[in-house]
Amino acid sequence: MTPSIYDIPLRRINGEDVTLGAYRGKVLLLVNVASACGLTPQYEGLEKLYQDKQADGLVVAGFPANEFGAQEPGSNEEIAEFCTSKFAIKFPMFEKIVVKGQGLHPLYQRLIEEQPQAQEKPDSDFRAKLAGYGIKQDNPTDVLWNFEKFLVSKEGKVVGRFAPDTTTDDALLKDAIERELQA
Repeated sequence: MTPSIYDIPLRRINGEDVTLGAYRGKVLLLVNVASACGLTPQYEGLEKLYQDKQADGLVVAGFPANEFGAQEPGSNEEIAEFCTSKFAIKFPMFEKIVVKGQGLHPLYQRLIEEQPQAQEKPDSDFRAKLAGYGIKQDNPTDVLWNFEKFLVSKEGKVVGRFAPDTTTDDALLKDAIERELQA
């Protein structure tokens, strides 16, 4: 039997061994993040969302990854310092992991298995912008870029996946989060 998403071993950015089990019964928004990306300002919206919805049962969790343009080159300590000093991040941050390709972390393997395609905004040109830089998805189920978002229900099921350019104020994401919080 496949272990629950709550049982997959993880490490907080400070090195502490944990699982997502501490968040059982909460709605989770899991995001692969990067410090040197054009989308890095999304940290601000993610923190605001966390502050606004934490009392309602939402947990935002950041997973630094360096697979996209080497835009997260720092150590866990450097990433933690960046997040705290630049964006006052209080939501849980985890150690840098692999979210695409060789060495894919078991958490992301599970997320992708349960939700193989990301929803994109109808007017999104993000994929075309990446293509303009010669960047394309090798496998259609791969995480496309930094700041792709996975929404996990209170029961631990992956119920949504959102393209990197879907921000926290986009109705597509906001509505999905509200549905899960009210479920």
